[in-house]
Amino acid sequence: MKILYFAWFRDRIGKPEEVIEITGAGDQTIMDVISLLVQRGEEYATAFEDMSVVHAALDMEEVPLTTLVGQAKELAFYPPFTGG
Repeated sequence: MKILYFAWFRDRIGKPEEVIEITGAGDQTIMDVISLLVQRGEEYATAFEDMSVVHAALDMEEVPLTTLVGQAKELAFYPPFTGG
């Protein structure tokens, strides 16, 4: 699965994207994927330390973090939007 990091996620993790293999993705939620990522190192733990500001999109559709990954090809993480 392709993982995309935007804004300060990209800055804290140190890369804009990566491809990871998720075993049993059909049974994994986005929160499960985050748990796997956090185990990869301090930069990931720092990026996901405040879950109240984590937003996610599966195949370019914003979804709750409790959503099953299923057969999605892409998972993106980004902070809340502001604007006018």
